[in-house]
Amino acid sequence: MTHIGRAGEAQMVDVSAKIDTERVARATGTIRMHAATLRAIVENTVAKGDVVAVARVAGIMAGKRTASLIPLCHQISLTDLQVMLRPDSTVPGIRAEAVAKTVGKTGVELEALTAVTVSLITVYDMAKALDRSMVISDICLEEKQGGRSGRWTRL
Repeated sequence: MTHIGRAGEAQMVDVSAKIDTERVARATGTIRMHAATLRAIVENTVAKGDVVAVARVAGIMAGKRTASLIPLCHQISLTDLQVMLRPDSTVPGIRAEAVAKTVGKTGVELEALTAVTVSLITVYDMAKALDRSMVISDICLEEKQGGRSGRWTRL
């Protein structure tokens, strides 16, 4: 277990011996809501403003601050972080996706997962006056590439 020291204490993993490689991670998640709430978001009539735009920026900001949120996470210099929010009437709700990239010694899975999570929480915050029953779910890593383990894709 790489995050446990000799005496059983939590520790950050030393990645200094690893070589820099291009690393990419993609995460997704969903927030389900009443159809009327989704309609208000799509029509941009929510009192707090443009839900999708604010949630996208919140996700990007959160992804950049992941190391300050997750105790043993390395500070990573991201080369790119894209957050996409797509309304989906079949849910009904919004599907979020984040793709994080870097060239470095450790992966960007946590940055992608954090970006998705905070973007969905932001949707909840901005639309909760319309629908407190919204449910955030299915947040997961879809794929990652780079480093010693290479490419991994959810089946």
